[in-house]
Amino acid sequence: MSPAATALAERIGYRFENAALLVEATTHRSFGTPHNERLEFLGDAMLNLVVAKLTYEKFPAMQEGELSRLRSNLVNQNVLASIAEQVEIGSVLRLGEGEVKTGGASRPSILADAIESLIGAVFLDGGFDAASGLVARLLATRLNAPEQNHPSKDAKTALQEWQQARRHALPQYMVKRIEGAAHQQTFYVECITERPAFKVEGRGATRRAAEQDAATKILAKIQAKGIA
Repeated sequence: MSPAATALAERIGYRFENAALLVEATTHRSFGTPHNERLEFLGDAMLNLVVAKLTYEKFPAMQEGELSRLRSNLVNQNVLASIAEQVEIGSVLRLGEGEVKTGGASRPSILADAIESLIGAVFLDGGFDAASGLVARLLATRLNAPEQNHPSKDAKTALQEWQQARRHALPQYMVKRIEGAAHQQTFYVECITERPAFKVEGRGATRRAAEQDAATKILAKIQAKGIA
């Protein structure tokens, strides 16, 4: 494996016996074949099963509807993209030239798909227990604080409420640039927080989507650093 791939394996706490599976899991279809779409299919199924098992065991008082909502909010694209950023999978992704130029390594959909592919690769390499352990590690923070996954709160709302609860200044959002033709624009928005001091850039097809992406990244940093 390349040094970058080896570092990723260390960050997720899993050593591959078949390194080719990790390479495939981090190869986007724009790069060529074999790419990670089949592993993504497998990983998606594994992720839903493992999260269902983990939430069932961890929250015995929850009813079926509550468990379903919690699972949905643990496996959505925003959450998976945030996890991908935490383990820095974007730095390892193999992308076609077009995707590289358009920032594919930071696109939430590509990052989320890569996490699912990674789970699928670990399942094939090490079996159910290995994949289950990986999912548990990746979602540990969110499983320990299920209230953060309330379906009615988007990332901007969640970040604003987090700041308000601590009497911090509210996040500031600024459009930095807009790229692309009028019918297919990409917005880049910078989000700045004073406490904790973070500055990140989000991107999306609309200004709101870019703001949500930036807020998601700030929340991910807060969670990764364990800031109370």
